[in-house]
Amino acid sequence: MRYFSDFKCKVTVVSCKTSAEKIIALKPNGIFLSNGPGDPAATGKYAIKIIKDLIKKNLPLFGICLGHQILALTLGGKTKKMKLGHRGANHPVKNLVNDNVEITSQNHGFEVVIDNLPKNIEVTHKSLFDNSIEGIKLKNKPVFSVQYHPESNPGPQDSVYLFQEFINNMKKNAKKKRS
Repeated sequence: MRYFSDFKCKVTVVSCKTSAEKIIALKPNGIFLSNGPGDPAATGKYAIKIIKDLIKKNLPLFGICLGHQILALTLGGKTKKMKLGHRGANHPVKNLVNDNVEITSQNHGFEVVIDNLPKNIEVTHKSLFDNSIEGIKLKNKPVFSVQYHPESNPGPQDSVYLFQEFINNMKKNAKKKRS
């Protein structure tokens, strides 16, 4: 919320069970899938259909942590419980798009499984600790996510670009709606 406020975004928070129709009625320029506790498959039982409907509307979408895992499930991927999980700060993550290493903060016990990812998904980030997937993006839509907590600033500002990218996608979407 702090980043969106800093970037002068209007934020409307909805329940995780709010229907896609009600969300679309709010006329958002983008959708943010936040972090949260628990098993992504359990949350996915109600969230996947909603997210699929939102993706069909070509809205920019950005997920973090649990939002990343649920997005992967929505797109046809799979998740599994990790043996140890990732907890705390100072987790090095390789950004495969720009060839940088980011220092991240993490708190999760599930991961996205690489073997089951559909071909329209690009892996954008990987853990340098265990090579697990730390970021994905949809190749043909402004939809992406990261496993870690970019809002935590452990780097201290290594991951701010993710919010800027999402906001740029929302600005493009708003411009299209006005045209």
